Amino acid sequence: MAVKIIIKRKVAKDKEAELLPLLIQMRALATAQTGYISGETLRNMENSEEYLVISTWQSVDNWDVWLSNKQRAEVQEKIDSLLEEKTEYSIYLYG
Repeated sequence: MAVKIIIKRKVAKDKEAELLPLLIQMRALATAQTGYISGETLRNMENSEEYLVISTWQSVDNWDVWLSNKQRAEVQEKIDSLLEEKTEYSIYLYG
């Protein structure tokens, strides 16, 4: 069953320009993964430091494999260095 992954990040104001290339790199890596369906990146209009990434995967197992992927972890580490708060992940089933 397909799942939606909601990823919430809050970037430091002076680090915003560094975040987008990393998100693009992360998406490029994800698109090559088994089970990846789609993704989108949103920026909060009322709080420009908050970013939301919504990705769709064929199964939670596919997501879990991606979550433990070494390349993903390396990019995530770079992203984490720009954030004010820890990245939040939520998994949603279609209802």
